[in-house]
Amino acid sequence: MSLEHMVINLGPHHPSTHGVLRLVVELDGETVVNVDADLGYLHSGFEKTGENKRYKDFVYYTDRMDYLTAMSNNLGYCLAVEKLLGVEIPPRAQALRVIMAELQRIASHLFWLSTHVLDVSGTGMSLLMYATRERERILDLFEMVCGARLTVGYMRIGGVSRDIPPAFLPHLEEFLKIMPEQIDDYERMLTHGPLWSERLIGIGKITREEALDMGLTGPMLRGSGVDWDLRRDAPYSGYENYDFKVPVANEGDCYARYLVRMEEMRQSLRIIRQAVDNLPDGPYRAEDRKITPPPRAELDISMEALIHHFKLMTEGFHVPPGMAYQGIESSKGELGFFIYSDGTARPYRLHVRGPSFNNLYAISKMSKGHMLSDVITNIGSIDIVLGEVDR
Repeated sequence: MSLEHMVINLGPHHPSTHGVLRLVVELDGETVVNVDADLGYLHSGFEKTGENKRYKDFVYYTDRMDYLTAMSNNLGYCLAVEKLLGVEIPPRAQALRVIMAELQRIASHLFWLSTHVLDVSGTGMSLLMYATRERERILDLFEMVCGARLTVGYMRIGGVSRDIPPAFLPHLEEFLKIMPEQIDDYERMLTHGPLWSERLIGIGKITREEALDMGLTGPMLRGSGVDWDLRRDAPYSGYENYDFKVPVANEGDCYARYLVRMEEMRQSLRIIRQAVDNLPDGPYRAEDRKITPPPRAELDISMEALIHHFKLMTEGFHVPPGMAYQGIESSKGELGFFIYSDGTARPYRLHVRGPSFNNLYAISKMSKGHMLSDVITNIGSIDIVLGEVDR
C-alpha cells in the first residue's frame, strides 16, 4: 500500500452496502487501487447451528440465510438430506417445488433490480415501485400455500408441508399472464437508457477465464460467457423434464449480468407455465412414515403407531451414516449443502456453499482501475445478501 494513496471505509453506514458490509477501499485520487471486503457483522453461524439441530428442524433456519430466496434455501437443504435418506419424492411434490423455486427466483431478481437501480441512482427511480408491486404478487402466492411471505419454511424433507389451496392456481395464472409485459416495461425504462448504459457498460468486467478461476456461479458466471446452469447440467427435482434456455452473455460487465438476469425471469415464467400445465395428481410428500408423520386425521390410533409418531415428533428421524453434497441453481448462483451424517438425528458436520459469499470475492478484481462510484455499481451487480455472506 502506497503512502500516497487514501484508504477509506465504504460502509456499513453507506446504503449501497445494505447495512452490514464494510469495504476497505484504497484510492489513488478517484481511481480504485484495491478493495478488501471485511465481513462479520451479522454473526449468524448457520453451519454450527445446523450441527446442533435435528435434520427436520434446520429447514426453518435456511430461510434466514439468503432471506430473499427462502424457497430455494429450503429446497437445497432438503435435497441434500433426501440424498442421504434415499427417499423418493412424489411427482406432484417435485412439480410444486419447481414452481416455488422459480417464483422465488423471479422475486429475488425483482428485488435485485429495484435496489440496483436505487444504488446506481438517477436511472429510473420509479422502477422500485413497479418491481415491488410484482414481487408482492409472488409473496401473496407464498402466503396462500404456507401462511408466510418471507421466511416461508414450505419445503419439507420428503416433499412440501401442504398441498396448494384451490385459489392458488387461478392467482398464479393471472401472474403468468401479466408478468411478461411487466418485464418488457422494465427493459423499456432501462435497457437503452443513456444513464443506465453509461453506468453499467464496460464496468466491473470479468473475463471467462477469470470467472472460472474465481469459482463464480450464476449470472456472474453466465454473464462472462460460461454456459453453465445446474438445473440443466446437473438436474434435480425433475428439471430435466422442462424446456428452457440458459441465458448467456459474453461481455462480462455489469450490463451483461443485467441482461442475463432479465432473461432469466422470462425463462422462469416459461418453466412455471410447463409445471402448471403438467401438474400431476397424487401425494405432496413421500408416504414414508419414518420421516413424514401422517396428518392427525390419518393417524393410526394403535399404541405402536402413536409411540412411533411421538418419537418422530420429539426426537426426529435418524439419517444413515455417510456424506452428501447437493447443489442447486439459486437466483445468485450455486447454493450447495454438504452434510456429514454419523447416523444420529443431527448432522455431524454441515457446510453451506453460499453464492453471495463466493461471488463477493470478485469485488476487488471488478473494481480495480475504475472510479469510486463504480464500486457501488459492482456491489449491486454481484447481488449479495449478507445473511448468506457472514460465516
